[in-house]
Amino acid sequence: MADNRETNFISAVVYLQDDAGKVVPFFAQLCAQLEAHFENYELIAVNDGCADDTVKLLREWAGESLQKPLTILNMSLRQGLETAMNAGLDAAIGDFVYEFDSLEMQYDADLVWQAYQKALSGFDVVTACPDRQKLLSRAFYRLFNAFSGSPYRLETDVFRLVSRRAVNRVYAISNQLPYRKAAYAASGLACATLRFHGSAPSRGDARFDKAMDSLALYTDAGYKISLGLSLGMLALTLLALVYTVVIWVVGTPVTGWTTTMLVLSAGLAGMFFILTIAVKYLNLLVRLTFKKQNYLIEGIEKLQK
Repeated sequence: MADNRETNFISAVVYLQDDAGKVVPFFAQLCAQLEAHFENYELIAVNDGCADDTVKLLREWAGESLQKPLTILNMSLRQGLETAMNAGLDAAIGDFVYEFDSLEMQYDADLVWQAYQKALSGFDVVTACPDRQKLLSRAFYRLFNAFSGSPYRLETDVFRLVSRRAVNRVYAISNQLPYRKAAYAASGLACATLRFHGSAPSRGDARFDKAMDSLALYTDAGYKISLGLSLGMLALTLLALVYTVVIWVVGTPVTGWTTTMLVLSAGLAGMFFILTIAVKYLNLLVRLTFKKQNYLIEGIEKLQK
């Protein structure tokens, strides 16, 4: 059987965050798939400040069952999904890289192999997505896709497989990936989606901040919203001007303090909303330009039988 296995080197980057009850079953199923189909692969587990026995159980499992190298990246403190996975991607050396953001395997394990087969048919990015999407997720991705300009529609996924070319392409664009799958979709490389029956697990990371960052970086939503607000404020100002002229022509004195305050309040509210969007862009630009240390790693463990 070994002669029929793929010779491309595979990296599997797995995010760990207090998943003691899931870590061993997940790695057992993942390794069974990788061992069955690939001659050479590596496992990279990113310990994002686990406070339970997740890492301990993983070490024990590795001592008994490990067949290929396992690298455990111990982050200095909990830094969030995207930052921790960026550290894992930097450590990965595979021709293809699997990215597992969660240990919830709510899909058939064979989907891991199907993603690789799909990639070989000409796709640099293959995502596995459930056929059931949460309401808020659908609303966000609808907004994102409307303003992204990308032919590839983003949606909730459970894991993805990316080629080395895709990893190199997105890192050539930016050293930091605040939202990896948006960066892949914006890379210009071919993307594909595999669907399975089910839903994605809930995630406790800072999703709102990540959503705002991705909208600012990978779409023109901020610009279009700002433009719309500016035009709205202009229209309101013109209406106020017409109203003033009409009142002056008919000879009725303007005594509407309420109307004046309404116009001023609406105008100021719009101005501050636009400034809020501008500040968001400036904040991102400062972080992306001047923050050279993307993540902090406490130590690296190399486990191999």
